[in-house]
Amino acid sequence: MIALLLALAVTAPPSAAPPAPLPRVNLRTPLGVVVVEVDVARAPVTGRNFLRYVEAGRYRGGAFHRTVTTSPDNQPSNPVKIDVVQAGPAPGQELPSIPLERTRDTGLLHVDGAISMARDGPDTATGDFFLCVGPQPSLDFGGRRNPDGQGFAVFGRVVSGMDVVRRIHAAPVQGQSLRPPVAILDASRSPP
Repeated sequence: MIALLLALAVTAPPSAAPPAPLPRVNLRTPLGVVVVEVDVARAPVTGRNFLRYVEAGRYRGGAFHRTVTTSPDNQPSNPVKIDVVQAGPAPGQELPSIPLERTRDTGLLHVDGAISMARDGPDTATGDFFLCVGPQPSLDFGGRRNPDGQGFAVFGRVVSGMDVVRRIHAAPVQGQSLRPPVAILDASRSPP
């Protein structure tokens, strides 16, 4: 019996290496730091696009510029209400648009704290992103927020700093524009 166990141990395939940890990014604002985990495994195109902006310093000098809330005067003409805060790179720092990675394909959904790319039509996302405040299923593939039904591309989640996100969400607005915008003082990769 011992010989059989030894033979099995010698011939067993090596166990697979554990998956590499997902990259994390610190978004430093005057209201505090938001740490997001970027899921480059399930949303590689969108995740790498975001990291490209971070690594090139394109978010430094950008801002959280928009908050969308379910209050009646914030989205008066849209029947499908959402709660998100939106940020973008510094002026003039946009890169070319990327293909849309649909939630149907990635399995990543617009849950509380999800980070997702803002867009107009499919395949138009560049550097603006948003953070979900509470679950936002109407932003997933097949959701009713966008007339095309394609949803938005989730590429990670907030792992620390949702209190900061909620403070940004509650900041003063004119329409949906934050007044004043909440500056992104720095956006940098966290050490592994």
